[in-house]
Amino acid sequence: MKDLNGLMKQAQAMQQKLADAQARLAELTVDGTAGGGMVTVTLKGSGELAKVVLDESLVEPGEGEVIADLIVAAHADAKKKLDARQAQLMQEAAGPMAGMMGGLPGMKF
Repeated sequence: MKDLNGLMKQAQAMQQKLADAQARLAELTVDGTAGGGMVTVTLKGSGELAKVVLDESLVEPGEGEVIADLIVAAHADAKKKLDARQAQLMQEAAGPMAGMMGGLPGMKF
C-alpha cells in the first residue's frame, strides 16, 4: 500500500506541474515569418492569430495574392513553433512520467 501512496503523490505532483505548464502556455506567444521577414504573424498559446505585420513594400496594387500566400506561410511557421514549444513545456512538466502518460487519451508528448 505504501507504493500506491507514493504513486498517488507523484501523480498529484505531476498533475500540478501540468496545470502550471498549461497556464504558461496560455501566456505564450510565438512569431512566424515568411518572405525573408516581409510578413510576420504572432500566435497566442491557444493558436489564436494575434497580430500580422506586413513590410510596406508589399502594400502595392497587384500584390494581394503574394501577401495572402506569405501570411499563410508565416502562420504555418508560427504554428510549427507553437506546437514545438507546447510539446516541450508539457514534456518538462511531465518529467520522468512522460513515457507513461504518452499512451493516455488527451496526453500528447
